[in-house]
Amino acid sequence: MPVSPLARPFPDLPAIAGARIATARAGYKAWARDDLLLIAFDPGTTVAGLTTRSRCPSPEVETCRRHLPSGEARALVVNAGNSNAFTGAAGAAACAAQVAEVALLLACRPEAVYPASTGVIGVPLPADRAVAGVRTAHARLGSGDWRAAARAIGTTDTFEKAALREALIGQTRVRLVGFVKGSGMIAPDMATMLAFIVTDASVAPGFLQQALDRANAASFSCITVDGDTSTSDTCLAFATARAGHAPLTGWDSPGADAFAFALLDLCRELALLVVRDGEGARKLIEVRVTGAVSDESARRIAMSIANSPLVKTAIAGGDANWGRVVMAVGKAGEPAERDRLAIRFGGVTVAADGAVVPGYDEAPVAAHLAGEEVEVEVDLGLGDGRATVFTCDLTEGYIRINADYRS
Repeated sequence: MPVSPLARPFPDLPAIAGARIATARAGYKAWARDDLLLIAFDPGTTVAGLTTRSRCPSPEVETCRRHLPSGEARALVVNAGNSNAFTGAAGAAACAAQVAEVALLLACRPEAVYPASTGVIGVPLPADRAVAGVRTAHARLGSGDWRAAARAIGTTDTFEKAALREALIGQTRVRLVGFVKGSGMIAPDMATMLAFIVTDASVAPGFLQQALDRANAASFSCITVDGDTSTSDTCLAFATARAGHAPLTGWDSPGADAFAFALLDLCRELALLVVRDGEGARKLIEVRVTGAVSDESARRIAMSIANSPLVKTAIAGGDANWGRVVMAVGKAGEPAERDRLAIRFGGVTVAADGAVVPGYDEAPVAAHLAGEEVEVEVDLGLGDGRATVFTCDLTEGYIRINADYRS
């Protein structure tokens, strides 16, 4: 599969003390690559997480939900090529068997193991391959790096996605590494498809959860590729406590703000990488809505624009069809007044006060739409509410990829 034209190079990422990586080929699909990731964490590692709001979640999602209240983590295991969702008792048993095997190999409680799976829905995870893959990966622990981890969890991804941030906590510099997979079925209602963050900071699970919630609201929950929310969306953050500073227990802890900002900034970069790899994408689109009656209203309108196939195909074709933006605003079901609306592409006002602007020249707008990054702005003129979301254009590549997905 060709690499997305919006791809970014993989960064140089350091090892994180307290985390050992390995990948293996479980053989979930007929591909010549590793498709299982195992990360083992030292005792004392804390965890926080978010999972999909889909009413049809996978057994892996349900397992993470049960385990997260403990705040303790010793392992992450990820399967790619099979989501194990909508697979009944057989899928649940396979997930439980894999978790039990990881716990046995690492001599830890099953409740400290966090599973995730991504891929085709409706096919039970082959328990024999899942367990054998874990055994192979366990024998290789410490041999893998972050790029191998990011590659192993991909499905239709065209490039590996990861980022690094640092924060100063007192006199101690901590590192946060994040990696993510996702390019289709992207309309996260909580986090993103599969996103994992590992830091050497010492963070109490309660505060880690609060910081992750805040980061998610401004990053993963502000992106969409196709308006579809996955059954398997999972975002987990692990803190190994190996950096050596006093634990962050709340917002009043020294360095808490610096850590939370680094986490938010990391998550935002990861979220944008997902959009850049949207299936068939050729353009990254930023949708900004201002002047709404509330921030939430602005977000709903922005998502209505970002999820509109008509808006996305117009931008794919370089067509400054602002009427489609008006349509998307109107269908959102949020307060809007036609004669107060203003629309801009790339900073150029194309319509205001309910009509096209006098003397409108489409040339600079067309030039903007020809680029790889497109800005769409809508001002409702009703209040102070604002929101920004990111999406990509909709091309024939999206249809081709998804028509052939199960093959």
